[in-house]
Amino acid sequence: MDFPLARQFFYKEIYQPDPQIDLAKASLYIAQEEYPELDPAEYLDALDTMASEVEDRLPAERYPMRIIQTINQYLYDDLGFTGNGENYYDPRNSFFNDVIDRRTGIPLTLSLVYLELARRLDFPMVGVGMPGHFLIRPDFEGAGIYVDPFNRGEVLFPEDCQQRLAQIYGQPVQLLPAFLEPVGRRRFLGRMLSNLKLIYLNQGDVLKSLAAVERILLLFPGAPIELRDRGILYYQLGQWPKAVQDLQIYLTQVPGAEDASVIRKLLERMQDNS
Repeated sequence: MDFPLARQFFYKEIYQPDPQIDLAKASLYIAQEEYPELDPAEYLDALDTMASEVEDRLPAERYPMRIIQTINQYLYDDLGFTGNGENYYDPRNSFFNDVIDRRTGIPLTLSLVYLELARRLDFPMVGVGMPGHFLIRPDFEGAGIYVDPFNRGEVLFPEDCQQRLAQIYGQPVQLLPAFLEPVGRRRFLGRMLSNLKLIYLNQGDVLKSLAAVERILLLFPGAPIELRDRGILYYQLGQWPKAVQDLQIYLTQVPGAEDASVIRKLLERMQDNS
């Protein structure tokens, strides 16, 4: 497999059943493509140390709310973790090593810090992909509470989630059960890479956008939108045979796509000039 070493590690990590994927390791392998000298073990050890320090502060009675309060005090009061609202689209917010080093990030990556601490405390939590804002919740039946790691671990109830949705969209939005469904590990990593893809597309960085898309396709082989986007990036890089292949597959998969006519014109342009 002609991939950078970090991507080979990433592929090996995700090439197993979803529940067995180690999110911290996979996220550090994503970062390792940006920082080839990065040592994932250093950051895994840091998470172990952080969890050990939380463990020392936990009360004897380990009620869920007390565990959450203890993690919150440690992460936000003692260590100073915070949501990066000022530079939300800084790519460093999506690299797990940077988030740990700089103690700032976006909802998804701050959720990952929280999830990793909770897992090490035998208090499993899961990600929740609420539209517009990523949350986490305890992973047991009828928990009924949600935690917002971007906002200092604020505890939310379903009615609070309803209000948060209305704030995000500027109008009342019905809170559907699907909005609070847990997010699997591949989906979590896909969101992380999609964030990077969007940032790099907006920056006009074709090579880094392509690297993000390629890893999304390792997670979700044959995903039509990613094949289309990879094809367009190949076109921009002058790799027309690869572009043609991806865009033809995209049109075969989604012949009625809204952008089908645009993609067909792009294919005609490449074929006429090849």
